[in-house]
Amino acid sequence: MCGIVGYIGDKNVYPILIKGLQRLEYRGYDSAGIAIYNSDLKTYKKKGKVSDLETFVADKDITGHVGIGHTRWATHGEPNDVNAHPHTSMHGNFVLVHNGIIENYAELKKDLTGKGYVFQTETDTEVLVNLIEYFYSLDEVDNAELAVRLALSKVVGAYGIVVLCKNEKHRIIAARLGSPLVIGIGQGEYFLASDASPIVEYTDSVIYMNDGDVAVIEKNSLTLKTVDNDPANFKVTKVDLSIGDLEKGDFEHYMLKEIFEQPKTIQDTYRGRIKADQKEIVLGGLLDVFPKIVNANRIIIIGCGTSWHAALVAEYLIEEYARIPVEVEYASEFRYRKPIINPGDVVMAISQSGETADTLAALKMAKAQGALILGICNVVGSSIARETDAGVYTHAGTEIGVASTKAFTAQVTVLTLFAFKLAKERGKISQELYEQLIGEMLAIPDKVQTILLSHPNIKKVAEKYKDAINALYLGRGYLFPVALEGALKLKEISYMHAEGYAAGEMKHGPIALVDDNLPVVVVSAKDSYYEKVVSNIQEVKARKGNVIAVVTEDDNGLRNMANDLFEVPESHPAVAALLAVVPLQLFAYYIAVMRGCNVDQPRNLAKSVTVE
Repeated sequence: MCGIVGYIGDKNVYPILIKGLQRLEYRGYDSAGIAIYNSDLKTYKKKGKVSDLETFVADKDITGHVGIGHTRWATHGEPNDVNAHPHTSMHGNFVLVHNGIIENYAELKKDLTGKGYVFQTETDTEVLVNLIEYFYSLDEVDNAELAVRLALSKVVGAYGIVVLCKNEKHRIIAARLGSPLVIGIGQGEYFLASDASPIVEYTDSVIYMNDGDVAVIEKNSLTLKTVDNDPANFKVTKVDLSIGDLEKGDFEHYMLKEIFEQPKTIQDTYRGRIKADQKEIVLGGLLDVFPKIVNANRIIIIGCGTSWHAALVAEYLIEEYARIPVEVEYASEFRYRKPIINPGDVVMAISQSGETADTLAALKMAKAQGALILGICNVVGSSIARETDAGVYTHAGTEIGVASTKAFTAQVTVLTLFAFKLAKERGKISQELYEQLIGEMLAIPDKVQTILLSHPNIKKVAEKYKDAINALYLGRGYLFPVALEGALKLKEISYMHAEGYAAGEMKHGPIALVDDNLPVVVVSAKDSYYEKVVSNIQEVKARKGNVIAVVTEDDNGLRNMANDLFEVPESHPAVAALLAVVPLQLFAYYIAVMRGCNVDQPRNLAKSVTVE
């Protein structure tokens, strides 16, 4: 995933571009670059952070009122100055920034090489910009827009592109297919970006471009059409986002800020969905299709990474309380393995960004086979939100830290409400239990706040284990997905190898790893699995393993067995995952900081995987 920003209007473009790239740096941080129209079309780009680009251009001519920028997460070609965007065509007629992958770039490159084009980079993007220039050189093509549309008609893959033409200094051309682009509408000016975060400072009116759209933008006009030159449908949307949401405030890192925001984001996610008398759950986005969900033959939930872990929590909840068979699938596997999907099935796609490439492709496949498609995502106007038959938005707000935290608990909150509502509508739980479970959900934000107050103890435990090489995470039932999520957080931001396992599987392999150097994180609760978890801990202790236990605050039994404890308030097992995950997020955060890692921008990772 890369970040794109663009502007056309009367303002000085450089501050808009550089601030936009800073806002988008969570999307890509291998290299950054800008292109600006002034006396000529000038391009500046640099390997590294946006700050490296700022230093590089400090003595350059960066005046102008039209420009584009890009921050890169490398796919084709290693991160360096040459492979950084923007890319310029061989004869200098076009400059382009691109998010996505051109799958047939090798074939196109071979054809262009035969026509005399010489390539300077290893990127698929340089192939695209030269393909546009080639069409522009044809006698029958007299403008840049037509050249762009002709080039895109030859492309296989995904793209979000913004293009400048040296001979059309008053115009920006943008197009998308499978990679998001947002147009911000101002007074005598327009903005472009991969998401709304760089735009909200200037306008709250945006257009989310659809797949196959091409935008031709001048400072006082906007034309949207398809690649085939037909008029495109669009609507103007108001963005509910403030600058404060995009700042770290007093926190050292965005990830820490987002962990501490969870009492609010969980509450925001269920606010308006639980009636004032606390006796009913209302999911307005599913209202029209809920009868179909109630009568579904099975529910298939698809996601990637953290969203897949949230889906696993939902599997336990829905099967236990609503008594509908649930299958949880990695979207990247589901889309390729020819799954059996029937018209009576419900397929639910979970994605924080709503743009995850594998998840989007998987739901389109399921939709084509007649399933009811639901979406759970955090970004209004995202591709998944628009492709599904119905859905529910989480209200996590903008999540900038690459390692997902508040998005996970917001997803689990929505899925928990969904499971409880479905169970009640199917007559599988009593009104009394239904109201009890609603009450348990309402109590979660205060309990999370209590856990956050214990962060000094969590930091102290992290200090003890920061130099470990490996870690093992164990959990059962609702807390097995939490063990997986805890291990994922540790490995993705601290680069410490960690494995999450169902605790009952420990003796089927992972126990071989246990020695006095291995931290074993056991996620437990006072539930039906408790005695089994105690037995697992005893097995680890017998082999001199170091046990870090996530326990209910009055659990004196495990207190005497574990080396270290993270205490959480007592709760119903059905909502325990929302509490147990929080100390694991903090544990991973503090270890990563102590190991000198870039917590918000871990190496090789991007916030959302919008390409395969």
